[in-house]
Amino acid sequence: MRNVITPKPDLVLNNLNDTDSYKFSHALLYPDNMTYMESYLESRGGEFDTCTLFGLQYVLHKYLSKPITFADVDEAERDAFEHGEPFNREGWEHIVISYGGKMPVTIRAIPEGLVVPVKNPLMVIRSAVDPKCFWIVNWLETQLSRVWYSSTIAIASREVKKTWLKYLELSSDDPQAEIAFKHHDFGSRGVTCREQAMLGGAAHLLSFLGSDNLAGIKMANHYYDCKMSGFSIPATEHSTMTVFGRAGEYNALKRWIIKTLVERQVPEGMQKLSACVGDSYDIFNFVRMACSEELKGLIKSSGATLVVRPDSGDPVPTLLKILGIFEEELGDEITLNKKGYKLLPSYFRIIWGDGINRRSMKPILQALVDNGWSVSNLAMGSGGGLLQDVNRDTQKFAFKCSYAVVNALAVDVSKDPITDPGKKSKQGRLDLAKVGNDYVPVTLDECEEAHPWSVMNTVFDMGDITYHTTLDEVRVRIAV
Repeated sequence: MRNVITPKPDLVLNNLNDTDSYKFSHALLYPDNMTYMESYLESRGGEFDTCTLFGLQYVLHKYLSKPITFADVDEAERDAFEHGEPFNREGWEHIVISYGGKMPVTIRAIPEGLVVPVKNPLMVIRSAVDPKCFWIVNWLETQLSRVWYSSTIAIASREVKKTWLKYLELSSDDPQAEIAFKHHDFGSRGVTCREQAMLGGAAHLLSFLGSDNLAGIKMANHYYDCKMSGFSIPATEHSTMTVFGRAGEYNALKRWIIKTLVERQVPEGMQKLSACVGDSYDIFNFVRMACSEELKGLIKSSGATLVVRPDSGDPVPTLLKILGIFEEELGDEITLNKKGYKLLPSYFRIIWGDGINRRSMKPILQALVDNGWSVSNLAMGSGGGLLQDVNRDTQKFAFKCSYAVVNALAVDVSKDPITDPGKKSKQGRLDLAKVGNDYVPVTLDECEEAHPWSVMNTVFDMGDITYHTTLDEVRVRIAV
């Protein structure tokens, strides 16, 4: 008789428990007569000299806009006691009673997708003027700081796009027609959890349209009002090829061509493509099979494109050998484009989807053009190299207090470590202004809400979401 275990109910972290443990003690440590606090988020530098903000809208809708309740306060108090931390019950009850459980902060932020130089404030968080809950600003540091991830993926994918454009402009006749599908997201299985797939996958879609990451696509569609944010094509995996055995590989490929290129119908105006993995056994023999008169004839007559996927070995010599085989087999069907680079016939293309990241892709593209091949022949896909190869220090994201009011007096707040000048933080009431073509951090007067040339919007005000942007708008801002 089998033992059946009842599934546990979902664990839900309320906004009190979605923080770091040491935050429980901080309300005790601020000055007794403190009534107000401001903090900000910035990228202090890192791998890229520009940065952006993306994913805050998701955080606001999913988490920060949910009011807390007395039940949440009771739960957090029990957790804090058993965890070994003090708990500011008076402060949290005050938020429930006086603010209806809504987070008593105002958040101003740059428009999502706007590209600015590093070392600029991207978000400013202000407390209510209230001695009982000003501390909520830095309590929220943990939750708000997590936008480092989607923001870093967004700028990293933009840098990947710039790399692709460099080589397309060198070797392609129409770079803009090709760029959107040159780098594909295969990362959903390579991340730590579903939410990371959502956030990273949506961030990638700001610069590219190709994705197999349905979680990221669904997030972009839902939270950023897009009917369909990403696209894919039918593709084999090794099981669909190897189940026929080595001797059956030719028939497996033929079956695939018939099912997905000859018989399959696509919406009017949509290009018909499918991809087939070719490295289950011998990728070079696979390419020769695809070029056989029978299979090549089927592909050509379908009017579609077969995308060959190698994926094993060193990409540079493997791809060059594959292209050489295509050249041997197809002869004068290999043409030169207007820029003098060799181009496969339109019914064959290649995608490499293993071991690719923003660094490894560059020598591959360079090798193609060095050997006379247009990068139009190739697309790439990334998994962990796209969505995992970052951390908070990739762009050195930091959340710091910059201003407070104590004893009715303004206090500029900053850190300035003698051992690391790069960690010096900004002080004062901050804003980001656009002066000419430059973005300039500015400090505001005590009663000033925003600089006249501010690029920031008030996105959240005392528990209410007050600004919304769409994926189309974000894509325009982040465009190269």
